[in-house]
Amino acid sequence: MVTAQRLPASLTPLDAALAAVLRDVAPVAPIELPPADTLHCVAAEMRAARAYPPHDIAVNDGWAMRANDLVGASSYAPLALTELPAWVAAGAAMPDGTDCVVDADAVDSSGPLPQVLAEAIPGQGVRRAGSDVAAGRAVMPAGEPLLPRGLLLARAAGLELLRVRRPRLRIVNNGNGELTAQLIADTARLAGAEIVCTTATPDVVAIASALDPEGCDLIVTIGGTGVGHADAAVNALAKRGTLIAHGIALQPGRTAAVGRIDPIPVVALPGAPDQAFAAWWAIALPVLDRLSGRRPRKSLTLPLERKVASGVGVAEVVLLTRRQGHWNVLAIGDLSLDAIARAEALLIVPGAAEGFAAGTTVDAYMLRE
Repeated sequence: MVTAQRLPASLTPLDAALAAVLRDVAPVAPIELPPADTLHCVAAEMRAARAYPPHDIAVNDGWAMRANDLVGASSYAPLALTELPAWVAAGAAMPDGTDCVVDADAVDSSGPLPQVLAEAIPGQGVRRAGSDVAAGRAVMPAGEPLLPRGLLLARAAGLELLRVRRPRLRIVNNGNGELTAQLIADTARLAGAEIVCTTATPDVVAIASALDPEGCDLIVTIGGTGVGHADAAVNALAKRGTLIAHGIALQPGRTAAVGRIDPIPVVALPGAPDQAFAAWWAIALPVLDRLSGRRPRKSLTLPLERKVASGVGVAEVVLLTRRQGHWNVLAIGDLSLDAIARAEALLIVPGAAEGFAAGTTVDAYMLRE
């Protein structure tokens, strides 16, 4: 007969649970990957292999000339040339001895000799060598996620391999939490993790066997953290490793648990999507960010449109969206899938607070890059 697990009489404060699971967690070693495989990974330090552009190039179509040769030229005092100057297309290398590009109508070629009708300044219509990327400079700060614009810069800098930190995350889905497992896997990929997903039957032995720390930096389980007879994830964690806390003062997500198997941190998420989403942001994502060496996530400070009430002793997750320069509250504690999909930001009200009055300025994590 399977014994139902129980939540402790006193829930572990969120800050205490997070500090315990983060203890001794350090960024993983950088690896080198082709740019195509690094989208959303967190950058380690990398320097440009070459300058870009490698030489002066024309910004727009026109005549390539030397600015000092055009001093005083105007429609009233045209400067006669012995021959037409070189024509350059946008993006073409500037001919030797030239330092500006003048517009097509600045040169009159209708007479026997071409004439220049306007002055120019050095660098006009020209992008200087190394002005986009200087040779040897840091392509992007370490700790930043690689987005398409960052990959553009890396490719321009001639980097065929990028140094990134990509933690390996094992997701163990226990039972019928397929929808939740997909949510967490998709979210983890956006955070730059390498994902391995496995499924285990809701049985202590089967789950314990699936909690394999080999080849991973973080283990996240989905489902089986409640108090039902078939909820076996927490017992499996205790059997395989060390259970640090079960029952976190977090709403939603209070049945979440944290532990370790050898040095590998383990976060057991509830099976319901809203509870897993809250516990992921409050506990699992900070662990993943520490492993990635990621800089603090973007936040935005705005006043609240209305009061946020919260019970003392339990941290509550609030979903927000922007409206007329204020945070509009979509959901508090009870998070619908629609609210999760529409939310722009997430606020965790500390357990020691009773909430925030309307108009209070709060700093919320942005859910969208």
